Amino acid sequence: MEKKIRILHIAQSAGGVDRYMRMLLKYVDKEKFENIFVCSQDFKKEDYEDSVIAFEQFPMKRSIGLSDLKAMREVRKLIRKYEPDIVYAHSSKAGAVARAADIGLKNFCIYNPHGWAFNMRGSKAKQMLYLAIEKMAAPFCEKIVCISDAEKQSALEKNICGARKLTVIFNGVDVEAYKSQKGGQVRREELGIPEDAFVVGMVGRISPQKAPDIFMEAAKKIKEKIPSAHFVIVGNGELEEQITEYAGNNGLGDVLHITGWVENPAAYVELFDVAVLLSRWEGFGLVLPEYMMAGKPVVASNVDAIPDVVQDGVSGLLVEADDPGAAAEAVEKIFCSGEMREELVKCGYETVKKRFDAKRMAYESEKLFLESAAKGRYGYGKNKSAAS
Repeated sequence: MEKKIRILHIAQSAGGVDRYMRMLLKYVDKEKFENIFVCSQDFKKEDYEDSVIAFEQFPMKRSIGLSDLKAMREVRKLIRKYEPDIVYAHSSKAGAVARAADIGLKNFCIYNPHGWAFNMRGSKAKQMLYLAIEKMAAPFCEKIVCISDAEKQSALEKNICGARKLTVIFNGVDVEAYKSQKGGQVRREELGIPEDAFVVGMVGRISPQKAPDIFMEAAKKIKEKIPSAHFVIVGNGELEEQITEYAGNNGLGDVLHITGWVENPAAYVELFDVAVLLSRWEGFGLVLPEYMMAGKPVVASNVDAIPDVVQDGVSGLLVEADDPGAAAEAVEKIFCSGEMREELVKCGYETVKKRFDAKRMAYESEKLFLESAAKGRYGYGKNKSAAS
């Protein structure tokens, strides 16, 4: 039997990366590849027991600091221990730590930022710091996986590396698992929502990136035109108190329902009549194909990678970021036109099946792994060269 290709995955941030990893490892061919997962304390071992041959965990902080040196030593020790053919780093912190730890070791190093940190809205100083780190670290891996065409274009515009080092593999959603799961796990009455309500919902952290403040400003306008409207936010976050206060001050307290963090967000998406994501920046927006997979018409902001996922007027409606009036108007259009709703839902579901199935994501990743392992064995991955 041919020796399996051994891949050592490294991740710090959970959330979307956790969902990505679980889907990738579920569908990667176990006859060809064996996977090791090295991660921070934010991940749960039981979620990976059936998909990896080893699970290693140690403290790895999101913020930049002296603790990163300890993390680099730990990662380097584990790379030496498991001697993988491929080291695959996921997200910016793990990417910096893993690439530094892997310098000089004989394997092929791949990095997936899962959305460039320097594209996040924030202080100019932080953006410049993240950009500098990416430029410095880029020579110490052989391939960088971008999760959208927009992410690749951003890397080229910022001169992170040459085009040959970049490859695009779109994120995916688990269509097979969704089809097989039992519906009706959550009912409207459990949240205090009337059966005849028109439900506008979003899934996402209640944080500045996901623009819950714009969602609520849009909600106020929607409620004026659609009296039966109720609003659901599936998630939690640092702006929750501010959002709740806004709802109370603007007559929305009884029609806003915040679930907090939940294990099964897809069960809550079933309750929506319109699914919304008004992010100010977005590396991909994995929840968008999840909305479409669930048969929900989508309203989303026209930023970064979102137009790669949602085609305006075909599989959803796109609006400019930070424009609650436009978001409200888009929701109202869907409310008033059953024909538009049906067409958006139909095209959205077809888009997911063709472009965003997790099996396709795993297949494209397998091709990259096979090519990478072959190059590593013949010496191309030994020096962590800056070749573009």
